[in-house]
Amino acid sequence: MNITVIGGGTGTYTVLKGIKDIPNVNITAIVTSADSGGSTGVLRDEFGTLPVGDFRQCIVALAEDGASPQNEHLFRDLFEYRFSKGGTGLSGHNFGNLFITALTDILGSEELAFRKVSKILNIKGKVYPVTFEKIQLVAEYEDGSMLIGEKMIDEPPSVHDGTMRIKKLWVQPNAEVFAKSKESIMNSDLIVFGPGDLYSSIIANIVIDDFAGIISQSKAKIVFITNMMTKYSQTYDFKVSDFIEEVEKYLRKPVDYILVNSSPIPKDIIENYTVEKAIPVENDMKDDKRVIEADLISEILYEQKNNDVVKRSVLRHSSKKIADELQRILEKS
Repeated sequence: MNITVIGGGTGTYTVLKGIKDIPNVNITAIVTSADSGGSTGVLRDEFGTLPVGDFRQCIVALAEDGASPQNEHLFRDLFEYRFSKGGTGLSGHNFGNLFITALTDILGSEELAFRKVSKILNIKGKVYPVTFEKIQLVAEYEDGSMLIGEKMIDEPPSVHDGTMRIKKLWVQPNAEVFAKSKESIMNSDLIVFGPGDLYSSIIANIVIDDFAGIISQSKAKIVFITNMMTKYSQTYDFKVSDFIEEVEKYLRKPVDYILVNSSPIPKDIIENYTVEKAIPVENDMKDDKRVIEADLISEILYEQKNNDVVKRSVLRHSSKKIADELQRILEKS
């Protein structure tokens, strides 16, 4: 069975880390090319390359445990290492991002660099960018205002009213879907979107030219994994139906399965999110036959690192629990 996971960031990492242990599956990850924040954003500006952060997270997630027999997890740990010293030049940068950027410079090709890194980490699957073209994400809000750049949309300036909904999302300039990403979608049995930031990680892929057209030609079943918490500036006060309505608007096609967490979120975690003006996503689609409710919460809470300039989610989905649900869906398909 061929599974394609589409998105970017921690959500895609979480899914890939779980499904790589499902037997008899071919895995492809397709990641957004619009990221412009953190270490990735700095390298993108200074070297003019594609954003490498989401790609690096995916290859780490798919790395085989035996990639380095003598030092089993050394390569994976190295690619996740973030510098805490070095002033404004080095502090906050991720080693994996720097490695991929240097390799691109040496080989003279981003595609060759991505292939080489995938071999070095002996990944179980393939990771492709949605496009190799240099793009910026653009969001237009209800009041007609616009923000340009994934970083601005993800963490807007304080003057921006994050309660406003995004009316339209697109990329500039126009870009074509990478041929191998297109091929993977066409040959998929199951396509998974989410979890992750709805606009800057998920829909950021769908708005690439003809992406929706390619999806429409695929016979794959589509799974959407809903976030557990809303996000100020992107999904303020969203319910499950809002997520589905938006993703289907851009896909121009209904999803087949909607995976929703059913386990109560601890009160202390909810209180932690109130500072960010975020609340648990309410499931208002319980009667929809496409909805699969399950306990998806990870028992491990993420601790924000001081040298990481990008705001990370404390609450995470469980890789194992998501993989179990996706395996059940595969067996039904």
